[in-house]
Amino acid sequence: QVQLVESGGGLVQAGEFLRLSCAASGRTFSRYDMGWFRQGPGKEREFVARISSGGGSKNYADSVKGRFTISRDNAKNTVYLQMNSLNPEDTAVYYCAATPAGMVQYTYWGQGTQVTVSS
Repeated sequence: QVQLVESGGGLVQAGEFLRLSCAASGRTFSRYDMGWFRQGPGKEREFVARISSGGGSKNYADSVKGRFTISRDNAKNTVYLQMNSLNPEDTAVYYCAATPAGMVQYTYWGQGTQVTVSS
């Protein structure tokens, strides 16, 4: 069982940045690939970024490439999402999720943190 708690959301202006954190419980964090997803108002949840269990492989949605960076600290059981050059289209509830290394379907989800970008 893995419990995930996101933090770091808030209200910012366009062009500013935020760093989201996701703290995981348990002693097996390093065995999980981690992902960030988001759901904007009236939209379906969409993939944002993924990082492999060891941190050596990262994938991003085209909409955030070059602006967002996913990273992890396995010693702290935490995954991060650095979000730069935010724009109003990034407004959403951001969720982190965990899946056993190499698996596709995410097993565990956090409760989400709200990010609002004003123009």
